Amino acid sequence: MSPDFEARMTFVGENNRIKMLIVDDEAVIREGLRYTIDWVELGVEVVGEAREGREALRLVEQHGVDLVLSDIRMDGMDGLELAEQLRLHHSHVQVVMISGYEDFSYARQAIRLGVNDYLLKPVDIEELTAVVGRIVQRICQKDKQGAMQDIQLWLSGTARHGLAYGQEPPASLRGVQFRILATQFAEFHQRFASVKGESYEQVQRSWLESLRQSLERQSLRAFSVFDHENLLITLLVADEELELGEWDELLDRAVTALSPDGEGHIYGGASRIYAHLEETAECCAEAIRLLGLHVLGQGQVLTAGCYDKLMRERKLPGLDIADTVQQLVAALFKQDQQEVQALVAGMFGFFRDSGYLLPEIWKIYEEVFALLRQRLRQSGMTGLDYGHPGQPDPNIYNSYAGLEAVVMEDMQALQQLIDKTGMDKSYWVVEKAKKFIIDHYRTDLKASEVAAWLKITPSYFSYIFKQSTGRGFTEYMNEMRIEQAKDLLATTHDKVFEIADKVGYKEYKYFVSVFKLHTGMTPKEYRGLRVGKDAAAESAETQERNPSAEDK
Repeated sequence: MSPDFEARMTFVGENNRIKMLIVDDEAVIREGLRYTIDWVELGVEVVGEAREGREALRLVEQHGVDLVLSDIRMDGMDGLELAEQLRLHHSHVQVVMISGYEDFSYARQAIRLGVNDYLLKPVDIEELTAVVGRIVQRICQKDKQGAMQDIQLWLSGTARHGLAYGQEPPASLRGVQFRILATQFAEFHQRFASVKGESYEQVQRSWLESLRQSLERQSLRAFSVFDHENLLITLLVADEELELGEWDELLDRAVTALSPDGEGHIYGGASRIYAHLEETAECCAEAIRLLGLHVLGQGQVLTAGCYDKLMRERKLPGLDIADTVQQLVAALFKQDQQEVQALVAGMFGFFRDSGYLLPEIWKIYEEVFALLRQRLRQSGMTGLDYGHPGQPDPNIYNSYAGLEAVVMEDMQALQQLIDKTGMDKSYWVVEKAKKFIIDHYRTDLKASEVAAWLKITPSYFSYIFKQSTGRGFTEYMNEMRIEQAKDLLATTHDKVFEIADKVGYKEYKYFVSVFKLHTGMTPKEYRGLRVGKDAAAESAETQERNPSAEDK
């Protein structure tokens, strides 16, 4: 897409009158040219008269002349020399030559010097009026284009760089009320990802022209720039005060007209109404921020009151991140793409139903992705030392479906990495085994029972379990049970044999021997040590809160 795509705008100048100078060495001719034609009606102001070229050059500089109506033959500097000096030093000045000599050489030389037209005396008034009218139109159009470019550059810089842009608003921009309207296509990535170059520029031209025409029908002047291929910033100018309700109705009508059949749906965000152009940067940011509310179905034109009201009223439920990560890990190691897709779809269904905004979703997803990489790295995977560069372009991925597509691309990349590193499905098998062990460790659980539940052979289970955890099944079970026993010894008054039974040891002596092997002391010694430590800590705390008279 061309970065120089030019947005067309409507401009009405404060004063479009063209300044004209009449140059002739005969006073009667000068007077006749000045008063025979109604120059004001043509949009021309006669700012002076000159007898010859040097005087004319001085008046051109003094009055900022746009058009010179000059005789060719004059005493002093003649018309041709004047035309040459104007071409060299005031090239913007338009020149019409008048001569009583039907000599083709004069006309040819005048044309070479850039003279716009060449008329013969006696001058035909209708012909002169037509010639000057065309020149006035060209000058006005050029000024209009220059003013529009000035406004466009200022608006573009202000929208993109905010207050940091630091440029004064163009002097030609006047109005009573202003408002910023930001518009963009919904579901841009799904609709236009494959539309490139000239094809998409045509879409932009249609979008821009339709909005301009619609706003002009509402008696608003509009100046628009594309700040992004899917973000059109429009400065709206009203020449009389309008009520907020009138503004909102006009904008809703204009934006709705862009997609009357719902095809290529465009929505907008409208800033507050403001009277000083210095507030434009802030209002651009406000209008753009409002676009983010579109995913919540808040209407086709989102107004300034929407954001604060919505933020006050929303209560977002939290996503169970740990459970989400666990399910994704299992599905990824199973290489089950359908299950991964269903999990991602479920996650986005939760976000959609709960009313999450896209930046809020991305913040949670970054946490999910970081934990996901950590879990995969713990399983022995490599090549995971990277993060996200930040939220995908919000003007392109501006819908739940667009952001979901980005997340699915990440999941597919992880699946490919798992496949590339040669890791099989053993990891998710072990994860399921661990969950089963936690639920059944109080029983006299055997490795063969876990293997049967997983529907794999005991030898294969023992192999993958040790590969994953670094410990054999019995050692893993003993560590888990002893940790549970230590907690019960420290926090309950249960007898030791009761605790042994609770953590899955049916033989008291075996429990004691395993406990001593892992801790270096018997269960009773451990309890006594812990009770002693707890008592000492409690005594110290009591002493601190109630110091004796001696301590005082």
